[in-house]
Amino acid sequence: MKILGLDSSGLVASVAVVEDDVLLAESTLDYKKTHSQTLLPMLDELRGRLELDLDTLDAIAVASGPGSFTGLRIGAATAKGLGLALQKPLVEVPTLEGLAWNLWGTDRVVCPLMDARRNQVYAAAYEFVPLQDSFQMVTKIPQMPIDIVEMMEKLNELDRSVLFLGDGVPVYHREIAEHCKVPYAFAPASNNRQRAASVAALGAVYFALGKTVTAAEHRPEYLRKSQAEREAEKPEGR
Repeated sequence: MKILGLDSSGLVASVAVVEDDVLLAESTLDYKKTHSQTLLPMLDELRGRLELDLDTLDAIAVASGPGSFTGLRIGAATAKGLGLALQKPLVEVPTLEGLAWNLWGTDRVVCPLMDARRNQVYAAAYEFVPLQDSFQMVTKIPQMPIDIVEMMEKLNELDRSVLFLGDGVPVYHREIAEHCKVPYAFAPASNNRQRAASVAALGAVYFALGKTVTAAEHRPEYLRKSQAEREAEKPEGR
């Protein structure tokens, strides 16, 4: 099974290829460039280094949201274009599930946080439950846009040690320290941002379960309306 993973849902642009249980290659960039400038060149470079025939892919896994509206659209357009051209299925990997997969196997609750501005985060909480010779990721708090303090209250109710990761951590570090009452820690730099390797690896799990869509069917999961849509809905004069 060979899966191409794409993630441009946040500040990071990342491309990876996973074959069976082996990460063949990954390219990840977190720098001041737009994903429209980086994602396709990164994919082309990775394809060249691997001498990869894209027709040999079984599926394309893409971070499906939530996240940056522009980033999600770029990722969706790239995945849909490849899926249509190659006639390959897409695997939609929720962004926060892909982030949590970075910390696969931990005995702590994993809480990915993405900055959604205005004191809100896109957040969720997961745990890894032993399953034979592996682990199953179980949702404790489903992904949602939520006030950072309210999210800390939900985590406190779980009464479990928490591992935080994601670009929301540095933005809301003070709020975490003030309102999180359970033991917590932060994921290291190697695992605290989006990685296409995790999207591809989790995508392989979902592909084996038959959780695929066609390229034409794929739509990003924004979870909330864009600022432009919210502004358009305001009554005139406000």
